[in-house]
Amino acid sequence: MKINKKIIKELSDYLDEFNLTELEYTEKDTKIKVSKNNISVNSQSIPNLRNNLTEDKTNKKDQVKSGIEITSPIIGTAYHAPEPGAKKFVEIGKKIKKGDTVMIVEAMKTMNHVPSTSDGIVKEICVEDGQPVEFGQIIIILE
Repeated sequence: MKINKKIIKELSDYLDEFNLTELEYTEKDTKIKVSKNNISVNSQSIPNLRNNLTEDKTNKKDQVKSGIEITSPIIGTAYHAPEPGAKKFVEIGKKIKKGDTVMIVEAMKTMNHVPSTSDGIVKEICVEDGQPVEFGQIIIILE
């Protein structure tokens, strides 16, 4: 098999031109994958990065949450109310029952109501209105 250096050079140029880190080209039974790892590290930023990582770990230990956690069932954007300016589904201190809508998560233009998984009093709302959420991310904590 002969390697076509011209194609590899062209693909490498595309990486720079379009600011990509990886590019794959397939033609019949030939497959070429070009990638680059552009890591530029400033030696002064390394100690600061280590300090920030240490701080984050200690802060997370201090912020251990207790209570009943309600998590997002999907990836999307969380909303506290059914529409802008409307009354919020839940507020801190409000008593809710299992099945009550606590939030809406929008995914692919579909508004998905997130029901409470148990009865309780809202202790903490863990996401801001309009904030992106991940699958399994804690959105509400109940007492």
